[in-house]
Amino acid sequence: MAMTLADLVSSPDNYLHSFEGDEALFVPMDRAAYRRSIFLDARISPAGDGAMRVPLAMLAGGCGDSQPAMGWIFHVAHCGSTLLARALEGLSDALVLKEPAALRQLGFAPDDVALDLVLAMLARRYDPDVATVVKANVPVNFLLPDIAARRPQDKAIALYWNLSDYLTAILRSDNHRQWLRGITDHFAAEIALPSGASDAIRAAALWRGQAERFLALAQAMPRTATLDAALLFAEPARAVALAAAHFGLPVSPAEVGRVVNGPLFATYSKRPDVAFDNADRLARAKADSSGLGQEVVAARSWIAQDGQSLQSLTDGLSGRDLFA
Repeated sequence: MAMTLADLVSSPDNYLHSFEGDEALFVPMDRAAYRRSIFLDARISPAGDGAMRVPLAMLAGGCGDSQPAMGWIFHVAHCGSTLLARALEGLSDALVLKEPAALRQLGFAPDDVALDLVLAMLARRYDPDVATVVKANVPVNFLLPDIAARRPQDKAIALYWNLSDYLTAILRSDNHRQWLRGITDHFAAEIALPSGASDAIRAAALWRGQAERFLALAQAMPRTATLDAALLFAEPARAVALAAAHFGLPVSPAEVGRVVNGPLFATYSKRPDVAFDNADRLARAKADSSGLGQEVVAARSWIAQDGQSLQSLTDGLSGRDLFA
């Protein structure tokens, strides 16, 4: 029997992976495929071969107006968002969508019609009583006003670093700096990036831009909480339990303990074959920060000179923290 449009859009088994021109690319998935896919971009691990290309014109308006609420994890990069998402996935029956490619595409090239479609597809559930949770990535932070305007009822966690920890995470290698330059070049206007900015100023501008958007999100999407990444790493059991409660995911302390004391928190979240725990992270951060002193000073000074209060941004984020 041929698949109808209603069949296509009704089940998470048909995953809207990405856009290619005026077509949407769907790939076959199931619960196991979502769980084993560390990310839902080019690294996706589908449930089977084959993909379906569907003209966007055919999909527009075909998803209905009534969509269930969902949860969101927004983050500033390199702050444990994959670890948190995978922990929630391991604790519950929730469908956790980790960095959907189509949503990332819209972060770089916004489109209202495509965004409506993507949000409808992301909201689908396997269990009608358990909300889907979406872990976005950095380009999506520049879509937050559009997402909040469409879904003010949703719950969100905005995962962040304080500025000094963020600089250590973002400036610690040439590859990280290359990523920083690429993302800040693309969003230069949105973050008011000055011409000829150093890496330290780029990082400060990106941190500030995301901090401001997280605070605005908390106003437009009132069920938003923040989470300091340092607390996630220092007290993972408490952080994971609070995050699960925030999203309404029923979990027990024993289940949280099982996940936090298991292999997930003893390996690198993006590469489960690599041993890496919080002690390793702290040692690496200490080593990385030793040569960044002047850049940290430059970044903090730039935010102050630009008329922004670093303290007010920091206080605003911490004031809505899950741990507060």
